[in-house]
Amino acid sequence: MTYYQSKVLKSDDLASLRTKVEAGLKEVGFGVLTEIDIQATMKKKLDKDYPPFLILGACNPVFADKVLTAEPHVSTLLPCNVTIRSVGDDDYEVTIMDPAAAMSVVKNPAIESLAGEVRAKLMSMLENL
Repeated sequence: MTYYQSKVLKSDDLASLRTKVEAGLKEVGFGVLTEIDIQATMKKKLDKDYPPFLILGACNPVFADKVLTAEPHVSTLLPCNVTIRSVGDDDYEVTIMDPAAAMSVVKNPAIESLAGEVRAKLMSMLENL
């Protein structure tokens, strides 16, 4: 089982693709709680150049509540990360984490079922971009 799924898309820029990704997440019940700008962070911390690259911390509050109720320490695996990064020219890769793979370490059947549902929602978003 791979720990991610991805899709390469054409876009004029990262900002417009981000808007599209956030709209897709919203359609399946997710919002973005956090953002890490890898390009800016690596330049600031290491003076290293990276192409445009964002990590978006996506959350569906209903599912987050269910998994936290079943297993409070699962908070170390939240939120679900979605990345957008330039892979050259006008190509950007959108990658989602596989919650089922991430949560498999928890060994809790209640979590496994919920993680499968979250995976289906994130895959639907990715496929519809």
